[in-house]
Amino acid sequence: MHIIYYTNISSYPLSSEGEEVTSLCVGEPDFAPPSCVLEAATNAMHAGQTRYTAVTGTLDLRQAISKDLKDRKGVEYNPMSEIVVGNGAKQCVYQGLMAACGAGDEVIIPAPYWPSYPEMALLVGASPVILETKVDDGYLINPSALDECLSNHPKAKVLMLCNPSNPTGGVHSTELLTQIAQVLEKYPNVVILADEIYERLVYTDDGQCTSFASLPNMFHRTITLNGFSKSHAMTGFRLGYLAAPERFAKATATLQGQITSCASSVSQAAGVAALNEVDESWLTNNAIIMKEKRDYVLEELSKMKDVNVAVPPNGAFYVLPDVSSYYDGDDTQLCLDLLKEKKLALVPGESFGAPGTVRISYATSMEELGVAMTKLREFLESKL
Repeated sequence: MHIIYYTNISSYPLSSEGEEVTSLCVGEPDFAPPSCVLEAATNAMHAGQTRYTAVTGTLDLRQAISKDLKDRKGVEYNPMSEIVVGNGAKQCVYQGLMAACGAGDEVIIPAPYWPSYPEMALLVGASPVILETKVDDGYLINPSALDECLSNHPKAKVLMLCNPSNPTGGVHSTELLTQIAQVLEKYPNVVILADEIYERLVYTDDGQCTSFASLPNMFHRTITLNGFSKSHAMTGFRLGYLAAPERFAKATATLQGQITSCASSVSQAAGVAALNEVDESWLTNNAIIMKEKRDYVLEELSKMKDVNVAVPPNGAFYVLPDVSSYYDGDDTQLCLDLLKEKKLALVPGESFGAPGTVRISYATSMEELGVAMTKLREFLESKL
């Protein structure tokens, strides 16, 4: 059973009844988009850029995406035929799945996972196959386990690879990604859907996240998903993109033409500004601030009895602590009681295929984090 988590705090039953709820549920940056992005959207509206664009997006935006991927990630895509702009990265993930597999196929989904992945696989008629990962490995994919899983599932057509990960915040290193790619060489029919939406929020020394498509022999079989929600705080703009070899991009463009057609013309103008005008220091500073919040949350969790974060997460803005020592591992009941007793909302790990854990989003103010960590500590102490 998947537990629905709310994207707006006003949606909480207690909040709607006038109770003040502290929420660490929402996967949304707490900072505003850059001013040049907002100005670009305003200017686009006043300039009359309010009509349909090409289904795959404006050429200006596709060229900006192509240049960004080449300059930063070392992968080259033809902006005319290998990039599709969609209404958020979520739409692009779904369309990528529809293009890569169908009824009777299997989709390998490492757990913990974003709850939409298994449901999307089911919607396209495929069967989700859950690949378990271990907390002591930082919930990263073990290449040997992947090899065994693929050998046991000859119908597998897709591997979902969320890097950095929602919900764990884990980041697969270049070395580990290379090992995963070497395993995949043995299974040439498997397409990789590389969800890299959090790749600008990485807290390793070099701050880099390797694009899976850049690895040897992987470009031709990788569909890369990305967007502007997490990096530029443009969640409400609903702007994402898919970059892939032409056969996949053409298929997703055909699908999109029958589903939603183009993304918002105004959002696309804002996306061009995000890629062409935003100073790198703005993005770097946001990552530094997020790392400080991560470090604070990890320090506070380390003070709580029987709460385990084996490997510090190096990306995104999530921590997935193991709280299975409480409530006999019933994370859903723990979260329900936590909400009722302390007015603190967290997401139960069951939603992500990780029972016995809770997901904490630290994409909020330090003040709010302080309140939340105090509430969580007091609640757990009362259950000892």
